[in-house]
Amino acid sequence: QVQFAESGGGLVQPGGSLRLSCAASGSMLRIPIMGWYRQAPGKDRERVASVTSGGNTFYEDSVRGRATISRDNAKGTVYLQMNSLKPEDTAVYFCNEVPPPPDSDSWGPGTQVTVSS
Repeated sequence: QVQFAESGGGLVQPGGSLRLSCAASGSMLRIPIMGWYRQAPGKDRERVASVTSGGNTFYEDSVRGRATISRDNAKGTVYLQMNSLKPEDTAVYFCNEVPPPPDSDSWGPGTQVTVSS
């Protein structure tokens, strides 16, 4: 099973930008769709963006127009560029397959994004 490690989070002011990275421990070539998910305090984890192996993308309304997801299969990495960040974007961000495997061990530690002035 491929493991994921997220990075790039941090504290940013409203209106700022961040680029999140997700490194896979193995080949992503067998994974048709990769996604970025987030979990805010007290809320369920939600998927915010996804990208197919061919580069087709999908965004939830909450981030559409402010986020760009991309993947580099050769490097085994998925990226999420977030612009015009809002306080409601504050969450722990994860990457995983779409749909995610049922095994809870498939989730990495995530990366914390905090948007605050």
